[in-house]
Amino acid sequence: MDASFGYNQIRMNPDDQEKTSFITDKGIYCNVVMPFGLKNAGAIYLRLVNKMFNEQLGKTMEASTDDMLVKSLKESEHIQHLDQCFKILNEYGMKLNHAKCTFGVPYGELLGYIVTQRGIEANPNQINAFLTIPSP
Repeated sequence: MDASFGYNQIRMNPDDQEKTSFITDKGIYCNVVMPFGLKNAGAIYLRLVNKMFNEQLGKTMEASTDDMLVKSLKESEHIQHLDQCFKILNEYGMKLNHAKCTFGVPYGELLGYIVTQRGIEANPNQINAFLTIPSP
């Protein structure tokens, strides 16, 4: 699953909003959600995801940046794990990018690797450049 606009879903602390102010010809504005380019945005987003899914991470979920993976040993448990994940996402008001989400598949791509029931494998698309490089 892919979180839609990741850290842009995190609301700024009202005391910090004026620190993100910018001027346009229409007036002075400030961000109410975390904007792109803040130095700690990625770390803050990951801290939120770790807090949200603290009980699931390493067991039924894996998360990195804006990518989340729900995993299950048994097909019958997968719907329960997804339901648990969706309840947490709803509780925090986090949205997913439906175009980048895939559900109920035996394998998939995560962080440039292929994740299967056998484990993590190299993605052929990623290593193809090395395999086709001509000898010096």
